[in-house]
Amino acid sequence: MTREKELKDLHETICSCTLCPLHETRTIAVPGEGSLNAKLFFVGEAPGAREDETGRPFVGRSGKLLTSMIEELGLLREDVFITSILHCRPPNNRAPTQSEREICRPYIEKQIELISPRVVVLLGGTAISSMVGPWKVTESHGTFFEAHGRTYFMTFHPAAALRSTGVKELMGADFKVLQSELL
Repeated sequence: MTREKELKDLHETICSCTLCPLHETRTIAVPGEGSLNAKLFFVGEAPGAREDETGRPFVGRSGKLLTSMIEELGLLREDVFITSILHCRPPNNRAPTQSEREICRPYIEKQIELISPRVVVLLGGTAISSMVGPWKVTESHGTFFEAHGRTYFMTFHPAAALRSTGVKELMGADFKVLQSELL
């Protein structure tokens, strides 16, 4: 089976998943999207209202900021892969539970395996703690970390950058570090 077919099948599995109660309240699952040959694989927290309506990750205000930052790296959104720790929207945009994160984790691990990116970019504390352990984003942002045979890069979630100019500046500086590694 080709990687493209495997990824398509995985996304169909995600869209029909009923392993946790979130499937009862979602409009549509958000498996992620992007290039099968992506060098960068972005992981956020969970779909928001706009993502739940469209089935696409990072399409609201946070998505616009993330897209512009990707473009500042000299890439297009289509050149990278974007997903979230959860593939279904938690009610009232609450934080994902540990159980929900554990249920979704094999899906993300399989996506990473199929795409085999150069760097997995973890956006925010939930993505960081879910994928590499209990690091605080305020202490670990702008750094690379090796785990599970992969290179991870830690930075803030775009939503945090929209709430704080200071965080936005730190995230911009983090992306410059990321860019220097890619050159």
